[in-house]
Amino acid sequence: MARAMLEYTKTVLKKVSFDANLFCKELKKAISRLLPQEVEELKRWLKQFINDKPELRESLNYLKA
Repeated sequence: MARAMLEYTKTVLKKVSFDANLFCKELKKAISRLLPQEVEELKRWLKQFINDKPELRESLNYLKA
């Protein structure tokens, strides 16, 4: 089930990536709900996902907190 939550989170983030504020809001929710090892996997995925989306780079700040 935990794996399903991570995949669901990725799906949601992909769908809201058109709006940086909404993306950050969903990312904060995801970080609070996922297990620590899932957050680490999400970080790796996020760095790849936003590589060509400079408007979403500020979301990396939420991962450092």
